[in-house]
Amino acid sequence: MEAAGPVTRTAARRRDRRLRASATLEEQRERRPGRRRPRRRIEEDQEAVFREVVSFTPNPLPDRYYDKDTTKPISFYLSSLEELLAWTPDVEEGFNVALGPPECRQPPLSSGRPRTLICHDMMGGYLDDKFIQGSAAQTPYSFYHWQYIDIFVYFSHHTVTIPPVGWTNAAHRHGVCVLGTFITEWKKGKQLCEAFLAGDERSRQAVADQLVLMAQFFRFDGWLINIENSLSLAAVGNLPHFLRYLTARLHQQVPRGLVLWYDSVVSSGQLKWQDELNEQNRVFFDSCDGFFTNYNWREEHLERMLGQAGERLADVYVGVDVFARGSVVGGRFDTDKSLELIRKHGFSAALFAPGWVYECLEKADFFQNQDKFWSLLEHYLPTHSICSLPFVTSFCLGMGTRRVCYGQEEAVGPWYHPSAQEIQPLFGEHRLEGDGRGWVKTHCCLADAWNGGSSLLIRGVIPPEVGNVAVRLFSLQVPVPPKIFLSLVYKLEGPSAVGVALELTTGDAGSCHIGGIMMLNAEMSSRHSPRPLRVPPTKLARWVGRCGQELSGGWVQRCYEVSLRGCLLQDLFVSFSRPPGSQEEENFTCRLGEIQVVDANSLLAPLPQVQAMTVSHVRWQAAASEGEGRPAGLRLSCTLHWSYLLPHVRCFRVHCCRGTGGGSPGRGLSEPEKPTFLGLAFINRYRIVDLAVAPAGLGRDGRVEFLVEPVPKEGFLVPRAEWGRAAMLYSMPRT
Repeated sequence: MEAAGPVTRTAARRRDRRLRASATLEEQRERRPGRRRPRRRIEEDQEAVFREVVSFTPNPLPDRYYDKDTTKPISFYLSSLEELLAWTPDVEEGFNVALGPPECRQPPLSSGRPRTLICHDMMGGYLDDKFIQGSAAQTPYSFYHWQYIDIFVYFSHHTVTIPPVGWTNAAHRHGVCVLGTFITEWKKGKQLCEAFLAGDERSRQAVADQLVLMAQFFRFDGWLINIENSLSLAAVGNLPHFLRYLTARLHQQVPRGLVLWYDSVVSSGQLKWQDELNEQNRVFFDSCDGFFTNYNWREEHLERMLGQAGERLADVYVGVDVFARGSVVGGRFDTDKSLELIRKHGFSAALFAPGWVYECLEKADFFQNQDKFWSLLEHYLPTHSICSLPFVTSFCLGMGTRRVCYGQEEAVGPWYHPSAQEIQPLFGEHRLEGDGRGWVKTHCCLADAWNGGSSLLIRGVIPPEVGNVAVRLFSLQVPVPPKIFLSLVYKLEGPSAVGVALELTTGDAGSCHIGGIMMLNAEMSSRHSPRPLRVPPTKLARWVGRCGQELSGGWVQRCYEVSLRGCLLQDLFVSFSRPPGSQEEENFTCRLGEIQVVDANSLLAPLPQVQAMTVSHVRWQAAASEGEGRPAGLRLSCTLHWSYLLPHVRCFRVHCCRGTGGGSPGRGLSEPEKPTFLGLAFINRYRIVDLAVAPAGLGRDGRVEFLVEPVPKEGFLVPRAEWGRAAMLYSMPRT
């Protein structure tokens, strides 16, 4: 009881500050001591111009939010109750805020269909994925079978595990919920629990309020609660009250929020894993959204749980340790044995550490092993459907060996940026009925890309007796607007001359009109090949300017127009047809670079503008001289911030133009300079790190211009004249 008093008083003060914090983050940024900001003025062309005198005086940024060596923004965790209760939303944490909530998908979690959860536990967590703006990791871990799962848990053994924003953005893009982890362990964990659970109501509510605020601020979806230490009778008696309050508050503040309980402590306060839901832990299941069982169960455990779960079968997540530690039914490449029993009894599944394929097998074979692992589970993993437009993907995995933008190479070298992962398709091998000679197989490939770092490689065989083969890439449940435009970017590898086309399936409870043709039989889906779009409307020229053309690198873009009424778009296929006159077996290899499905009306709406660009948190470093007699260069680090309506954007591409020094303020080089690509942002800010710039001459200003290019959700290029711009003029200090 005595320990609870200070916790409660601190929490009350924190709550008062918290209510003010979200409305005053910009004020905090302006007022923060020690944060020197360049002086600003606006030129005639409305470009924001900032003046800076070069200074090498150290101006460190908070280690929690920035890498201490480079000042790159990083994701973070909390290690104690004191840190949790002291936390308040801070402008420095803005880099770690996700772009938005999960995208719409069907069926929703509330449907009652058995779900699939993966719990990502890899080597302590916060590895290359902690670098919010990406890193140069050569062989990083990547997950891309999102269409099979419902919930992603980021797990570590830190007390408060906040999911790195890259994972949250990638998951949300696929409609997958993301949970952080609140864990207590060992003697220290027991002391922490007693401090907030054994006391009065205000103590435990203060902890719950902080957890809810974190999920709300960083835009992830809830928590896995994992109490892996014994508790006093007072603490364990209050634990259900804590869970109920946390769950209710989260539901109020976070749409579709979830609180899950891990099978650990029982109602007596003992740490005693049950491997099932039973009377000893049922009280915790009744107090939150779901129960994650331990891993050493047998089928008799599942049979007993049927009575305990009642109508909440889907809220029981039966744990499967993919590493196959202990006495388990199946793990590793035998994980399907566990899934078979779990689905037989109608429960949800929780796959713990599926990164086993990365940690324990050869890195060079990672993609093959990952595809093998998930293909073995495919029968037990119902897929999900995308249910909103626009739908655009370049199949980028958020990593690569080079960066490509619409067929043009921008940079060579490894990169890893989970936020940049685009919507991934259904992977696998599909064989025609009959003798099996016709088949199509899809897999991701880093060897070439249209936009990003990878593409989708499709290999297949068209047997002599059929005219075409097709592969379903995406499941959709989209009420279609009256007119949609579709685009496919692809290229054939080798000498093959097969035809490539998009195909759709539609269906509805009523009649469905397609291009003036009524589909009378609505009980079955109907598949259609839309007609190519020859002459686009003038206002859509940005989007379809490359249609029907062969582009750089051998890529081809095909555009389509579909007029519909009363239809539901259900599936998206790519079809491969044999060349005219061919009678032989046709082997083909096709690389897909991009697919777009866009409501025609959305292309007519005006775009918001990038506005109010600022430059702050400036750091200068001297660079080594490039040669004898040449002045030493400079390295500039700074933070860009701007205003933009985030629901309209896929990401921002950040560029710079570096002048040579001199000239009047607001003017760049005499010849337009091609912008240099710096990186991607998924929030209204970007940290530039160690940018090489020319030294300022005597009595002359150096100049660097920053440009922010919004990438609309519809996927077309925005002209440079509509980018956000800010320039920095810098000079050496007077001696």
